[in-house]
Amino acid sequence: MTVRNLSPATQRSYINAVQKFSRYFGRSPDRLDLDDVHAFQVHLVSTGISWASQNQIVCALRFFYGITLGQNDVPERIPHARKPRTLPVVLSADEVVQFLEAISSLTARVALTCAHAAGLRVGEVCGLNDKCPGQGARGNCCGTDRTGFRCRS
Repeated sequence: MTVRNLSPATQRSYINAVQKFSRYFGRSPDRLDLDDVHAFQVHLVSTGISWASQNQIVCALRFFYGITLGQNDVPERIPHARKPRTLPVVLSADEVVQFLEAISSLTARVALTCAHAAGLRVGEVCGLNDKCPGQGARGNCCGTDRTGFRCRS
């Protein structure tokens, strides 16, 4: 692990993860196979540990099987946990009104009211100007324009 330039903290984490894996089955980890790894992952999910902790253990097991034991086909078959998608906070109409009324700057209030009404993103609001208000709503990451304010010029 030192040759691969892993930090001491990562080395301790990997060793602890493999020990935990070994203790769970009561056998040496080199005698455990891919089915045991998957069963251990199911156990980890049932204990409720975070996806980041699960992925740290997965990285440790991938290192153990792929580098330490030289089983090159096993690591790619150990899946990482997915980061849970969280829904954005949606304000009620009353909360939006209360928020907008709390803004003392008229310019900022107009910009935020406009952004809220048009459903603009932060970058699109920053790109707005008084001559061509549609400039900020062009060219997203997928190469398509968003419908919203459009400049006729």
